[in-house]
Amino acid sequence: MEKVIVTVELTENNYSAYLEMLPGCVSTGKTFEELKKNIREAVSFHLDGMSEDGDEIPNVFNDYELVFKFDPESLLMHYRGIFTNSALKRLTGINDRQLQRYASGKTKPKPAQSEKITKALHNLGKELLVVEL
Repeated sequence: MEKVIVTVELTENNYSAYLEMLPGCVSTGKTFEELKKNIREAVSFHLDGMSEDGDEIPNVFNDYELVFKFDPESLLMHYRGIFTNSALKRLTGINDRQLQRYASGKTKPKPAQSEKITKALHNLGKELLVVEL
């Protein structure tokens, strides 16, 4: 199964998403769940239109899954009510002040910092998947 990147951005009012692989394929949603549903429908609609028009559909769309890629500011805004900067500091090793700069959009993390955040959240997810109550 091929992974297809969906770029997600968060505004004050909603989420928006697009696929670089399918120019013009975009969607929005009030919540992340709504956005995921809407972008899946948009991709299907877009691919149907390409097929009807006789356009070549990239092979990746034979068997694919959507992977949602947030920019750091949007990711930190999305999880604002779940993770405090102090909690993220413990997970990532990045200080509170720097995390706040990323969340506000004042600075963008370098690739190594973005990787630290991603890896920390993935590790937390893996840890939570094996926990039972």
